[in-house]
Amino acid sequence: MTKIRDIAKRAGASIATVSRVVNGSGYVSAGMRARIEAAVRELDYRPNAGARAMRSGSSRMVGVLLPALDVHFFGILAHTVEQALFARGYQAMICSTAESPEHEAAYVGAMLAQQVDGVIMAAVASDGAGVGRLVAAGVPIVAVDRALPGLAAVAVDHHAGGRMLARHLLDLGHRAIGVVGAPDHSAPVQERLAGITAELAGAGLAPVAVRLGAEHGFEACRALADALLGEVLPTAIIGTTDMAAIGAIHAAAGRGLVVPRDLSVIGFDDLPAARYTIPQLTTVAQPVREIGQAAVERLLALMEGKPALPPPVLALRLVERGTTGRV
Repeated sequence: MTKIRDIAKRAGASIATVSRVVNGSGYVSAGMRARIEAAVRELDYRPNAGARAMRSGSSRMVGVLLPALDVHFFGILAHTVEQALFARGYQAMICSTAESPEHEAAYVGAMLAQQVDGVIMAAVASDGAGVGRLVAAGVPIVAVDRALPGLAAVAVDHHAGGRMLARHLLDLGHRAIGVVGAPDHSAPVQERLAGITAELAGAGLAPVAVRLGAEHGFEACRALADALLGEVLPTAIIGTTDMAAIGAIHAAAGRGLVVPRDLSVIGFDDLPAARYTIPQLTTVAQPVREIGQAAVERLLALMEGKPALPPPVLALRLVERGTTGRV
């Protein structure tokens, strides 16, 4: 295992100088720093994280706790957060809870054991034990996508997003509107549904059917939409996510319905997959990369003891494509 003295010998520097470069703890001339950094790369030196944390009081590691990584929204969010942290000298410990409180609790324990400096998380539930453990340990937390009581959060207005979904269809003359979505326990999904219901109620309407499920995969969402279409025949379906909407498009095709002639479909997120459907999916876009960047900035401010940053302005945007049309 490479040690600091090996780096010092290779770079022709003192151990103290190498230590200052490795720990970022003091001035070193540009030339000497370049030689030491080159030696670090050549010898593949990796500092002992535990020892460094004891010396500096910082592990330079941030926990990132998300419900799923195979859902594109969270995959893009994880990538954005990891890149932003790396650019600021931090490493990301990315964990997926699979929407399980038990998984979340286990990963929180692992993060505490690694002495993470902070955590960015989309919690399974707002009252989960894992959140309480982090708060009790004094670990700074920024919630993403799903708010946590009393903690800094970065999220769009999901209720307003639900209203946008319903308003677009109402403006196209639709009155028989169904809703499919998952996961059913997700606070954003519930908030979007509440927004949809409120906007329809303002027009004297209610969803003709609502199908929410526990699983957010393509097949599960397609099955939800197929079950809805077997119950009623709306003129439009709202997917509370793009995946739910894509499932609805496939369910419609399976029943011989043509989108948007026989059935309009709209989603939420504007993930890359929204452009791959035929026709391309109409959706409400949320700025996932801006969410990730803002979460990192807010967490670093908390970790550095700076004044709390104001909530970011995260605008939703209707993206009209080919899956919605007039009745």
